[in-house]
Amino acid sequence: MSASGTMTFRKEERLCSRTLIEKLFHREGSRSMAAFPVRLVYMKTETKENEPPVQVMVSVPKRCFKRAVKRNRVKRQVREAYRKNKDMLYYGLHGHENTGLALAFIWLDDKLWDTSEVERKVVNLMTRLTEKLKKE
Repeated sequence: MSASGTMTFRKEERLCSRTLIEKLFHREGSRSMAAFPVRLVYMKTETKENEPPVQVMVSVPKRCFKRAVKRNRVKRQVREAYRKNKDMLYYGLHGHENTGLALAFIWLDDKLWDTSEVERKVVNLMTRLTEKLKKE
């Protein structure tokens, strides 16, 4: 069971704020790492009361897959991998009060991957991020 209570991916956990997305991609303070075919862009944020500590968005560029069916499949795979393993990020943030994360998973390849491989890559990125959080 994850620190958020369940192994769900609720609407509150989705990164929707235009200003926060802009800060994530255009301002200092954001970092990135890659485990091909997924790139993770992350930034520490201040969390408010009744707000989840981690907010996530998934992006699959149209230049990778012209068909929306394939883009949606990849987004589903990445979201599912995050949902199943998000507890490691919540435990990584456990010691930091009022600190949250804004995450963006970006697909880099123009080929479809097996779900188990996608999950392995997402877990790799999340593990590396958790280790960086523990060092700080």
